[in-house]
Amino acid sequence: MIGSVGRAAFAILAAAGLSLSLAACSSGGQPVEEAMVANPDEWPNWGRTGHETHYSPLDEINGSTVDDLSLAWHFDLEPGYTPSTPIMADGKLFITTGHSLIRAFEADSGKLLWEYDGKTRERAQSPLHFGWGNKGIAYGEGKVVLGTTDGYVIALDANTGKAAWKVMDFPDAKPRNMAGAPRVFDGKVIISHGGADISPIRGYVSAYDLKSGDLAWRFYTVPGGDETDQAAGAKAEELMNASWPSGAMNEDGTRRGGGGTAWNAFSYDEELGLIYLGVGNGFPYNQDKRSPGGGDNLFLASIVAVDAKTGEYRWHYQVCPAEQWDCTATTDMTLATLELDGKPRKVLMQLPKNGFLYVLDRETGELLSAEPHAKVTWAEKIDMETGRPVLNPGMRYQGKQGMFEMWPGPNGAHSWMPQAYSPRTGLVYVPLTDKGALIAEGQEGGAEISAGMGVTLMPEADLEGDNASYLKAIDPTTQEEVWKVDVPGTSVGGVLATAGDLVFQGRMDGYLIAYDARSGKEVWKHKTASPVMGAPISYRMGGKQYVAVLTGVSGTSAGIQSLGNATVRTDYRQPRRLLVFALGGTDTLEAEPMPELVSPADPDFAPDLKRAQQGMMIFGMNTCIVCHGWDAVGGGAAPDLRYSPVITDAALFRSIVKGGALRSAGMPNYPQISDADLETMRFYLRARAKAAPAERKALMEKAASGGFDTSAKAADFAGTWNVAIATPVGESKTVLTIKDAGGGKLTGKSVADEGSVDLTGTVKDGRAKLSGEASMGMTITVEYDFGLKDGKIVGENSNGPFGTFDFSGTKAK
Repeated sequence: MIGSVGRAAFAILAAAGLSLSLAACSSGGQPVEEAMVANPDEWPNWGRTGHETHYSPLDEINGSTVDDLSLAWHFDLEPGYTPSTPIMADGKLFITTGHSLIRAFEADSGKLLWEYDGKTRERAQSPLHFGWGNKGIAYGEGKVVLGTTDGYVIALDANTGKAAWKVMDFPDAKPRNMAGAPRVFDGKVIISHGGADISPIRGYVSAYDLKSGDLAWRFYTVPGGDETDQAAGAKAEELMNASWPSGAMNEDGTRRGGGGTAWNAFSYDEELGLIYLGVGNGFPYNQDKRSPGGGDNLFLASIVAVDAKTGEYRWHYQVCPAEQWDCTATTDMTLATLELDGKPRKVLMQLPKNGFLYVLDRETGELLSAEPHAKVTWAEKIDMETGRPVLNPGMRYQGKQGMFEMWPGPNGAHSWMPQAYSPRTGLVYVPLTDKGALIAEGQEGGAEISAGMGVTLMPEADLEGDNASYLKAIDPTTQEEVWKVDVPGTSVGGVLATAGDLVFQGRMDGYLIAYDARSGKEVWKHKTASPVMGAPISYRMGGKQYVAVLTGVSGTSAGIQSLGNATVRTDYRQPRRLLVFALGGTDTLEAEPMPELVSPADPDFAPDLKRAQQGMMIFGMNTCIVCHGWDAVGGGAAPDLRYSPVITDAALFRSIVKGGALRSAGMPNYPQISDADLETMRFYLRARAKAAPAERKALMEKAASGGFDTSAKAADFAGTWNVAIATPVGESKTVLTIKDAGGGKLTGKSVADEGSVDLTGTVKDGRAKLSGEASMGMTITVEYDFGLKDGKIVGENSNGPFGTFDFSGTKAK
C-alpha cells in the first residue's frame, strides 16, 4: 500500500366493502384495481395487500389536516432489531422486534394484549452471525405468522399469541438465515431465506398451508439436487439446467455454485392467480468459479412468476443475466394498472439495487420500459429488443488489471426499504442511495474479506459522489423524475403513501416526515429521538385514521453501511419505540439527549500498525462488521466497540466472543476463533478506540466547516510535505513531494515504508488532485484529493481496495 492501510382526480372511496371499478383518473392519477384498496381499515401484510404498494386508501389525514397530527400512544422497546413494519388486523396492531419477539396491542388504545418470544437468541448459533432479526410478520385467518432467523415458520393465534403450528423450513445445517417478512397469499404462507453471500446453497421459496402448516409447494431458484418436485418444477428445472451449462455441482456431489435466495420480496395477483418471487444473487460472485461454462444462471437476479396454487413456473425476467456483482431482484415488486399507449396495462414495477426502474407486463413478463434512476455505470442501458442490459465491459472483471468502479455498488440504489405507489398521483416513491464500489477478480490465495466470493470487493470505497441519498418520485408511464428530496445518511427509510396525498418516510437523523405526494414539499415532521428505517403503515379503527411506525436502526445500515451514516450518529443506547399517531393525539414524550461517547481507559496500550491490520482482517472475516460496523464504526445495531470497556479486559472479551456470555442479548458466540486471533482482534479494537475521538472530531469539523482556500494555485502546493494519513488502525506516515508543472498541472511522488508511486494531477478552484498506479500483485490506484487550509494540506487519500482516509500534511522546512 502507498500511504494508507486496507480496509405509490380518481378519488378513493374509503368505505369498507365498497367495490371500486377500474377507471382512469385525472391529475396524473392511474386506474385503481379493487384488490389494491380492499379492506382499507387494515394492514395485514408487509405491503398491505398482495399488490405490495405500501399504499393506504385512507384520507382523513391529508394536507389540510396534517398539522393536527400528533402522538396518540407509544410503547417503549428494549434494545435490538426494530427497523420492521407493523401489521394491523381485527382491531389489533402487531409488531416484531429483536429476534422473533412478537407483541399484540389494541390498535386504538395501545394496550398490550400478549407477547410471544420465538427464543431464537437462546437457540440459534451461526445464523445470528448474518441475521439481525425479522423485518416483518403477516396476518391471515386469525393467525399471525413469523419466520425465525434459524428457519422456523410459526403461526400464532392472533387472539392469544399461542402457537397454532410450527415447522422447520431449512432442510440442512447449511448457513441459511431467515429475516424477510412472510406473506399470506391465497391461503398460504410464502417465505424464503438468505445466505447466498457466504455459501453456494440452493435457494428456494416455500408455501405452507395457512391452516395446517403443511408444505403446499416449494420452488427452487437454482438447479441441482434430488429434492426437486418434478411434477411442479420440471419446466423450471429444464430452464435452469440449460442456463448452467457446466452444472452447479462438483464431481464429488458437493455444490460448486448456487445462491438465488428470495429473502425479501413477494407479490400476488389474485385475478391472474400468480405469485411473484424476487430472487437474489449467486455464490460465488465470480461466475467463472460458480459456473465455468457460463450461461445466464437462472433464476439468479430474476423476477419469477409462479402459479399460486401449485408453484409451477409461468415466466421470468432476469435483471442481471450471468450476475456476478451481488446484483439482486429482491426489492419490492409493485403491482398496478397503468395507462400506456392509451390502454390500461397490468404491470409489475421494481427498482432494485442495480438502479433501473423496470416496468413489466405482469401477465407475460414482457419488458415495457427500463431506465436508470440512480448513478449507474455497470450498464449503458437496457436493450428493449432483447430485454438485456448493455454491459460496461469492465463489469466482466475476469483477467483485467485494476479494479472496476461499479455504480451502484452492493450497498447502493434501492435495498429492502419499501417503495410506495399511489394510484391517485400515479407516482412510485423510491428511497435511493448513490453509492459505488470497487470490484475485481479475486486474487488466488488472497486474504481479503471477500476471498470466498471469488472477487476483491470494496463496498465502502468512499468514491467521489458517494453517500448521496434521496427519496425520488417517478412517473412510471414516462420514467421521468417528478420530484426528489435529499435525505441524510446512506440508509434511506421505507415509504408509505396515502389517499390523503401524503408520503411518509423516516430518516436516519431521527425524524418522521410527511411530504406532499405531488410536489415533494415537506408538510409535517416529528422528532423521533432515534432513526426510522422501517416503513410506516396506516390503518383505521373506530372511524379514526392512525399512522404507526417503529423507531431504531439495525441491519446493513447499522453495520456494513455505518461509515456513510456516521455524520448523523446513531447509538445502540438510543430509545427504540413503537409510535402511533392520529389527529388530535395527546400522548407526549420528553426529549432525550444522545448518549455520551466515552473512550475506555487503556493507558498501557502501545500501537502496532501491522498487528492492528491483522486484527482488522480477523474482525472482518468473522462477520463482526455485520453488527458492529465497518472499520468498527458502530451504526446503532450493537455497541460501538471503540467505546466499550470490554475491549480492555481480555477475560471478559473472551467470555463474550468465544464463551457466548451475551447470547441471550443476541450476541452469538464464535468458538472457532483461536485465542491468538481473538487477542489480535482485541488489539485492533483497542487501536480503533485510541483513534476514535480524533476521528470523530475531524468528521464533525469536516461536516461543519467547509473548506479549502479556493484561491490556491499550483505553486502554492509545490514542496515537500510530511503527511499523516488517519487509517482505521493508526496513522500512516508518507512524504509527498509536489511540483508545479505549469498550466495548473502538478507532478509528484508519494513515498512510504510500503513503497513509492509517481503522481500526476491538476489544481482547479484551489482543489488539488493527484493520482498514480502501483503494482501489488494487482494494479492499485493511489489518489490524493486535497486543498490548503491554515498553511496545511488537508484532504483524502485513496488506495485501491484498501479505502479512503483523511490526511493532513505540514510543509517540510
